[in-house]
Amino acid sequence: MSDPTRPAGPKIIAIANQKGGVGKTTTTINLASALAELGYKVLIVDLDPQGNASTGLGIIPEDRDLTTYELLLDDVALDEVIQTCDIENLSIIPATVDLSSADIELIANEKRSFLLHDALRQHAMDKYGFDYVLIDCPPSLNLLTVNAMVAAHSVLVPLQSEFFALEGLSQLMITIREVRQTANPNLRIEGIVLTMYDSRNNLSQQVEMDARENLGDLVFQTLIPRNVRVSEAPSYSVPVLQYDSASKGAAAYRALATELVSKNTKRAA
Repeated sequence: MSDPTRPAGPKIIAIANQKGGVGKTTTTINLASALAELGYKVLIVDLDPQGNASTGLGIIPEDRDLTTYELLLDDVALDEVIQTCDIENLSIIPATVDLSSADIELIANEKRSFLLHDALRQHAMDKYGFDYVLIDCPPSLNLLTVNAMVAAHSVLVPLQSEFFALEGLSQLMITIREVRQTANPNLRIEGIVLTMYDSRNNLSQQVEMDARENLGDLVFQTLIPRNVRVSEAPSYSVPVLQYDSASKGAAAYRALATELVSKNTKRAA
């Protein structure tokens, strides 16, 4: 159970976009890796039944006996589900396809929208000393995504630099507003991250211009480029920062982590 008297814990960020293929899991893995490289202790919560964040960090299916499914539905202790990664300062709660049935199973639970919120606010979290928790949401606006938004302080939205990109944001914004009104009044948008950006492409530049005109300071200055090294890294089960530390993709995620930290430091001041 959560304890409202507990001191403030880590900054919890849900990384969400109901559209697939926008770089959501890639952003989760590499932003977490970049934050860990800066010395912050980071936990990834894999809330996507595809389990790509787990695979991308080298957690093989045979090592996923206890996952986010058991954390949410079986009230398993955090000690049993948090796994360390080969990357210093980075841990993960993995996921498997079992999570795909969670939506149906959660319906009958009165606290169905607060299960992740309560799980991440147990006293057991204190000993880990996490600075950031990044939740990799599924590519849909289902109960799992709602759980992430109720648990989170903010939502970070990866936005692919392609035609109609902004139109897809409307339903996500409606969901965020509904969560604010019903369950998490302090939830805010951390920012919009433009992914798969090609500076040589007029369309990418137009999407960036439209995003900045419509969303202003919500759009991060950092642009994540379309980069072959970023695409190759998951097949080696490592973030691009480890796969090719000197690549443009790695540099972009380091810049994003620095910008994120700077924004939060200014807000806290």
